[in-house]
Amino acid sequence: MPLTGRKLTILGAGIAGLAAGTALARRGAEVVVLERADAIREVGAGLQISPNGVAVLKALGLAEPLAAHGVRGRAVVLRDFRAGREVLRLDLTAGAGAYYFIHRADLIEMLAGAARASGVQIRLLQDITGLALEDGRAHLTTAQGAHLAADVLIGADGLHSVVRGVLNGRTAPAFTGQVAWRAVVPATGPVAPVAHVFMGPGRHLVHYPLRGGEVINIVAVEERETWADEGWNHDDDPGHLRRAFAGFGGGVPELLSRVERVNLWGLFRHPVAECWHRGPAAILGDAAHPTLPFLAQGANMALEDAWVLAACLERHRDTETAFAAYQAERRPRTIKIVEMATRNARNYHLSFPPLRAAAHAALRLGGVLAPGGPLKRFDWVYAHDVAARHPLTAAPMP
Repeated sequence: MPLTGRKLTILGAGIAGLAAGTALARRGAEVVVLERADAIREVGAGLQISPNGVAVLKALGLAEPLAAHGVRGRAVVLRDFRAGREVLRLDLTAGAGAYYFIHRADLIEMLAGAARASGVQIRLLQDITGLALEDGRAHLTTAQGAHLAADVLIGADGLHSVVRGVLNGRTAPAFTGQVAWRAVVPATGPVAPVAHVFMGPGRHLVHYPLRGGEVINIVAVEERETWADEGWNHDDDPGHLRRAFAGFGGGVPELLSRVERVNLWGLFRHPVAECWHRGPAAILGDAAHPTLPFLAQGANMALEDAWVLAACLERHRDTETAFAAYQAERRPRTIKIVEMATRNARNYHLSFPPLRAAAHAALRLGGVLAPGGPLKRFDWVYAHDVAARHPLTAAPMP
């Protein structure tokens, strides 16, 4: 078990950090996760965990909690905005494996429980503001002025990653001309386990059930010239959301009438990091490859990163060799994912009526002629099983 006794430090107790911590600890490493918040909490909203992400959660021993807390999705339905007419139905039950809708807070709780059960130490109130890579070690400075050192440092510290900044320098993200709202509303009756995507001119809206169908997650995106701050915990007036989607039908007005609290954030395009590692440090998840939310792969890519990084560190005793193998495997795939998510935004927002009508007609025809064809386009995403490619060689911890 090559990682036995090796000490690793992870910045960030989000999806990437907790998954990486668990995967490393189950390979024998001694892992400390440093989290800036005062508690492991995630208010968040909904996430879609596709089969490639489910494979990692199963490998981490979380198949049962995922089934208990998630809603197993049966379909994704694309709809025209005006009356909600169905354009294309993607049957998720015929795909590469199980597909779940889950509340982000529930996923974080599951991952934190698994990390602690695997022996990971989670230290709170550790706001890292400085980092230097010197003498083969990572030297950290906290906001309180304390100094820490790590033999191996993994940056799972998100969009504004300290570790990414040291590895790549600071780059300004580009505003996409889009903003997004997130809201969760109570369900008023039985809800089908389906994600509905209403596509309109310059905007689209997605909704799907969470927590056994008790609540409904809403994500709505609008193109606009003015921009909102990045980061999705900014409160907004629900009336702004309702006005932006006033022309939508198919049950959207009634659904939005139930929104009492909504968060708004600007969508920014970040480049995939050129350099994912140097010396004793590496990055993963949003720190390495932030993506727009139009392919529902942010959380799934973080889970894949975590597993592959742990497997590479187990396979290669030399840390830099392990990190190089990890980047070589992960960077090309994440670039492709980020590019596809960007294209999806354009396809959802077609504004010229004849073009939108033609595109929707083509989707309908394709769905009739080859019902499974549209979903097979995503096989390269969903059928990619990093846990099968990199099986855990050590016996999993109980």
